[in-house]
This record gives sequence, C-alpha cells and structure tokens, in this order.
Amino acid sequence: MRCPNCSSLDTQVKDSRPAEDSAVIRRRRVCVTCNFRFTTFERVQLRDLTVIKRNGRRVPFDRDKLMRSVQISLRKRPVDPELVEKMVSSVVRELESGGESEISSEAIGEIVMEHLRQLDDVAYVRFASVYRNFREANDFKAVLGELSSEDEDGPIPLRK
Repeated sequence: MRCPNCSSLDTQVKDSRPAEDSAVIRRRRVCVTCNFRFTTFERVQLRDLTVIKRNGRRVPFDRDKLMRSVQISLRKRPVDPELVEKMVSSVVRELESGGESEISSEAIGEIVMEHLRQLDDVAYVRFASVYRNFREANDFKAVLGELSSEDEDGPIPLRK
C-alpha cells in the first residue's frame, strides 16, 4: 500500500479489525519511511461492474460516486451514517450478485430508490427528482402520491 504522505511503498499493518458487520476489514498502517499513520479499508469485490450511461457511454462502476449521490440526497436528514453505509453496501452487493458485468445507470437508480424509500422518504423524493429529471411540480406530486398510497396500505401509526 502506497503511503499517502510520502508515496513510499514500504508500509506495515499495525492493526486489523472487522468493520460494517464483518463485510469490511479496517487496517491501521504505518509508513516505514516517514512514520505516517493512516487507515485503509478492504472489502470483497465479486466482479468488476461497468455502468452503461443513458448516452451509451460505458464507465467503470464507482462505489464512492454512489455513496456521494446518496449522501447528497440525505443532506441534513436525521439518518445514522452507519445505516447509509449499510444501505450502499447492500446496493453494491445486489449489483454484483446480479450476474451481469454491465448494468445500466437506470437500473442502478431504481435499486437505489428502492433502498432510499425504506430509509428516508425525503431522501427518496430528492434522489427521484434528480434521477427522473423532474421538470415541474406535478412530477413531485406524483412521487408524493406514490409514497402516500403506500402509507395507506400499511399499518396506521398510533398518535398520542
């Protein structure tokens, strides 16, 4: 592992422990050259995924880009960052275990919206507004109508 401080390749692992329900290994490292300490995370990657964009362009799947877009939709929402990390890991596992090495950006967006709907309604609407390219207020009404019809089907919460 290259040192982020001096770019030396001579680093040592000082401590390893599981993180995210043992789906990730967290490693504390130290650079032998400059004595800089840093942390790395190691996770299983089942296959290399390629994203097919709407314009037909193919780009490598980027987990960090997915995380950033989810975090933007959750900005200023009371959602535990650990739940966000679990949700993103769940989306990535679902994509990797799908059997396809190429997946459309539309399919990724639908999967993310499915998970966001369970996590936070406001984040779901925010993500949907960008993903579905809302142009007018009626687009928001339609999505809010979907959410409210789902709420009517479920149990009615008791209010005190």
